[in-house]
Amino acid sequence: MISQYLKPLAEVDEAREDHLNFVADLEKRGFSVTAGRQDPPLGGIILLDVDTEAEAQALIADDPYVQRGLASYTATGWIPTRGALAGYQRVRPA
Repeated sequence: MISQYLKPLAEVDEAREDHLNFVADLEKRGFSVTAGRQDPPLGGIILLDVDTEAEAQALIADDPYVQRGLASYTATGWIPTRGALAGYQRVRPA
């Protein structure tokens, strides 16, 4: 998921702690592989381990940035075939 901030960065940053807690929960549940802010900070990227775009959209709908109208996300499918994530194996806590 690639986000674009819809509000000034100072306003986005007011919700950043809640957003980071949301991302931490995705990680804990085994849905987030990695995430981070773009540089320059125009948005961010969350690499989700899901089967469908609908599942990704459902997860991201709970992001405080989305709920507060601070960011929108675009889904981009990707299958890693080379590099550090080639052969990535899904891990979901029991």
